[in-house]
Amino acid sequence: MRSRLTVAAAVLGALVGLGLALAGFFVGEALKEARSAERFVTVRGFAERNVQADLVIWPITFRDTGNDLAELQKVVDSHKNEVRAFLAAAGFRPEEISEMPPQVTDLKAQAYGDGQKRDYRYIATATITLRTSDVKAAKKAMEDSGKLVLRGIVLAEQDYARSTEFLFTGLNEIKPAMIAEATKNAREAAEQFARDSGARVGSIRRASQGLFTIEDRDKGSPDHKKVRVVTTVEYFLSSD
Repeated sequence: MRSRLTVAAAVLGALVGLGLALAGFFVGEALKEARSAERFVTVRGFAERNVQADLVIWPITFRDTGNDLAELQKVVDSHKNEVRAFLAAAGFRPEEISEMPPQVTDLKAQAYGDGQKRDYRYIATATITLRTSDVKAAKKAMEDSGKLVLRGIVLAEQDYARSTEFLFTGLNEIKPAMIAEATKNAREAAEQFARDSGARVGSIRRASQGLFTIEDRDKGSPDHKKVRVVTTVEYFLSSD
């Protein structure tokens, strides 16, 4: 009887030992995998392209003055027609040209003046806007806008609300290639880091696409744009 108990205890001890050994093995493997999962590198990839603007919005603003509203309106209408004729002669279609109602300022009705004595009471500000995809023709028309001044049209200085815009609308066409380029750039950075640290780059752990930015290439050429994107990518690292 005592011999049987001894054998049973030995078998039970062996099973317990085997169980502890297996548990230790699996725990060790789990910790190894956890440590491996914690090894990653975060890098940023960059892509940039220079593109041409493909849309121009050019507000042509002018001012006329007078003391009689009816006569002032006639002058404004005449100058509007001249601006439209100028744009038509430059090759632009009627649907590319639009206008806003003139804004009339009554200097006499203003509560506070600048103290200057003027020969006119009303100031009418009118805007004819050109919206076209023919950037080259628009730039040429801008260069020739002095012809309007020679016709007695007083062009107003542009402000924030009425400023010429050169836009690039083809972002969706170049997005995939730029994202691929930025991701490749990030991978190269990760591989360089891995070589320096004696590791190997694995699969992507997490990735996020940054915002695309479109800016003027420089102040002197707003029709040339610089498109940029930065992607952030995390790669797993493993030992060689």
